[in-house]
Amino acid sequence: MITLPFTKSYGSSFKLSVPSLTLEEGSVTAVIGPNGSGKSTLAKVLAGIERPDSGPRPCGRIKTGYMPQKSFAFRMTAKGNLAVNGNDPERMAQLMDALGLNGVASRRAKRLSGGETAKMSLARLLMGSYDLVILDEPTAAMDVESSIAAEALIREYCAEAGRAALLITHSLSQAKRLSDRIIVLHGGVVIEQGDAARVLTCPENEQTRQFTEFYGIL
Repeated sequence: MITLPFTKSYGSSFKLSVPSLTLEEGSVTAVIGPNGSGKSTLAKVLAGIERPDSGPRPCGRIKTGYMPQKSFAFRMTAKGNLAVNGNDPERMAQLMDALGLNGVASRRAKRLSGGETAKMSLARLLMGSYDLVILDEPTAAMDVESSIAAEALIREYCAEAGRAALLITHSLSQAKRLSDRIIVLHGGVVIEQGDAARVLTCPENEQTRQFTEFYGIL
């Protein structure tokens, strides 16, 4: 699937300029870059949460699901939150078991911890059937065990039905583990994109090289 090029400005202080992006079916594309480079803005515009400066939504008619950086809960139980996005009991049980949510299934979602809310939000998203899922730091509030489970679910979600995922992450190690392709943002501009292993180990752009060397890859 291919997105349309777009720009997104915030007054005179910041402008995100994105060319057309190829998001391959069945694959995960990670977006990396320093703070303030436009990663979350990219996610919001592609998800249709914010409008580009002009023209149509970049994802066009692509059916898109979105998990924002700040997870949210509807005013119902944790299990009820998942049911908002699908009514497949078997799928719900699978997701809740994989993410360790069985113990809080009947708890009011507003009373969950930050990590539990993040896991519930990811499970709720993965209950739906989308062509593209956009995930903004989905595991940032999770512990290591939950993060590993979440990454496996994201990978399975894409592989099983040929869906695509766009992953915003500050973790180069997560990008290395999970992504097939990488987009590098710097100052609102896409400075590099390509095969994940190549970008992380042999970047063509000097700013990408400095970024990967500074943060390191575990």
